[in-house]
Amino acid sequence: MARGLKKTPRTGWVLQKAGPRIESVADHSWRISLMAMVASSPSISSSTTRQYDTNRCIKMALVHDLAEATVGDITPHCGVSDTTKHELELRAITEMTQKLTLGLPSSVDDVSSSLSSSNNGVGNEILELWKEYEEGITDNAKLVKDMDKLEMMLQALEYEKDGKNEKSLDGFFDGTRSKWKTNIGESWGKEIESRRTQRRNNQQQEENDDDTTTAKPTKAE
Repeated sequence: MARGLKKTPRTGWVLQKAGPRIESVADHSWRISLMAMVASSPSISSSTTRQYDTNRCIKMALVHDLAEATVGDITPHCGVSDTTKHELELRAITEMTQKLTLGLPSSVDDVSSSLSSSNNGVGNEILELWKEYEEGITDNAKLVKDMDKLEMMLQALEYEKDGKNEKSLDGFFDGTRSKWKTNIGESWGKEIESRRTQRRNNQQQEENDDDTTTAKPTKAE
């Protein structure tokens, strides 16, 4: 499973031809996990009334895209409906977790009944974490979903710094506004956008200074 994620490129960056090295799903999941660890820690989240389970957030971040090792990174540009995408990923994650723990459902239809069983194996835990993330109802899931968007923004910013035409990556920032689930996510999102704006302003100022320096003086008449 892990090998599959390491070999699966993030579709959005492939379509944008974002850089010479395209981020893999494994790259993406690892940084989300680290971000979730930091964001859920009491020293960071103490300003909010929500209580996060750091261990659960890290695990959820690690497995939230695990199904993509089989079905690939499906985006809105792939022409697949949200319902179909969910069904494909649910079937994939179910088959994966079956291989890890005996007693897991033999079919997707048996998932709900299996989760209520006494089997607490690692496969069952992965499936529960994946479903919790997909439903996005718990505070932990909301935090990890925000980290997912933030990681995308950070990666877009890094591709821009490496020289990618910034205009073509605007959508990766525009698509996150007003979609935050947590105060931490919104705050970090604004900080990333602020740094992006400042970098653009500095870059524009440098270009203007270069134009002024290289401009040839006109001859006096």
